[in-house]
Amino acid sequence: MGARDLCYRSGQWINLGRPGSLERREYTVYSPPGSGFLDVLIREVEGGTVSQDLRCCRPGDELDVDGPHGSFVIDREAAAREKFLFVGTGTGVSPFHCFALSYPNLSYTLLHGARASGELYDSHVYDRGAFVACMSRGPAEAPAARVYPGRVTSWLRENPVEATRLCYLCGNSDMIYESYAILRSRGVPPSRIFAEVYF
Repeated sequence: MGARDLCYRSGQWINLGRPGSLERREYTVYSPPGSGFLDVLIREVEGGTVSQDLRCCRPGDELDVDGPHGSFVIDREAAAREKFLFVGTGTGVSPFHCFALSYPNLSYTLLHGARASGELYDSHVYDRGAFVACMSRGPAEAPAARVYPGRVTSWLRENPVEATRLCYLCGNSDMIYESYAILRSRGVPPSRIFAEVYF
């Protein structure tokens, strides 16, 4: 199956691995549907079987792909009328990259939590006024319109969030639980908060 044969919605994930290996990992698709290719954003984990194996891939190598899976998606009608808050840490920015490229008129604010500017993957694709780089470590310098020197959860505590926004959270479970609690305290109903946990 080639990339052109995989039908998926922005925000969905695939299981990916090398042929013949029993090891697979879940990765959110990074490229928008209809692009003609399939991108995933992978952070190499020291001692990680799949990430290190995939790092050794060369152009033309075959991979096993299973999917797509997941319901962390945006309804097309909602994309046209709603305002969104996206909160992602590390490679948890993947679905938001896909959303931004899939819906060019999307109204959103994206908080991307990273330890250093090198982890602000493709930040140039986002609307400059909508992207906030939340830098938890290192110098507060980044190729972004706005840089916040702290975690995404600190930004959420210090800045108002309209209760009418649709809020999408993607990253590690601690960030998601904390962000969820903050948003609920701001009056955002559970029906408007969606989460995808990255381990």
